[in-house]
Formats: sequence, structure tokens, C-alpha cells
Amino acid sequence: MTFAEISIEIVYAQPQYSVTKSLRLKQGATIADALAAAAAHPDFQGVDLKDAPVGIFGRVMSRESKLNDGDRVEIYRPLMEEPKLARRKRARPQKASKPVRS
Repeated sequence: MTFAEISIEIVYAQPQYSVTKSLRLKQGATIADALAAAAAHPDFQGVDLKDAPVGIFGRVMSRESKLNDGDRVEIYRPLMEEPKLARRKRARPQKASKPVRS
């Protein structure tokens, strides 16, 4: 008895580099199955595969979500800073450098 397989990609990105691996899994595999397969690969050593948020094509999903052929599983890293606060900090120096009109 043969099982149908699907091809997926699993991706983890840091500011300096990213890791992308193609995997073949059994039809009906879940995100948890993909993470278990990635854990065996040396490029994913040190990545928090157990607790990190994950998603498919930019949408956060549960680890029990079933995968389809061609899906890209993304492992998200924690935010270094809340996005609104980061934008405000970047905008402050620009406000200070604008000439004041009288």
C-alpha cells in the first residue's frame, strides 16, 4: 500500500539569513508533522519549533492544521518591538529635523 505524498516548504527567517527547506510528507500531514520533520535538519537547530507561532502563507494557523500540496509553512520569530512603537520612534527624528514655518 502506497501513501500519496505532498510537497511543502518550511521557512524560518532572521534579519541576517533565512532557511528554506522542501519536504515531502504523507497526504493528510499537519503543521506539527512538518515541524517534526524540520527538527531533524541541522539548519533548524536553535529554532523554537515547539512554541513559536506558525502559519501558512502569512496566516497564523494551529499546529493541527492539515497541509496541502505546495503549502509554505512559516515559523515566526518573536517581535523585537511592538510595531506601532517602532514606527513612532522612527518618525520622531524626522519631526525634529523639519524646518519650522512662521
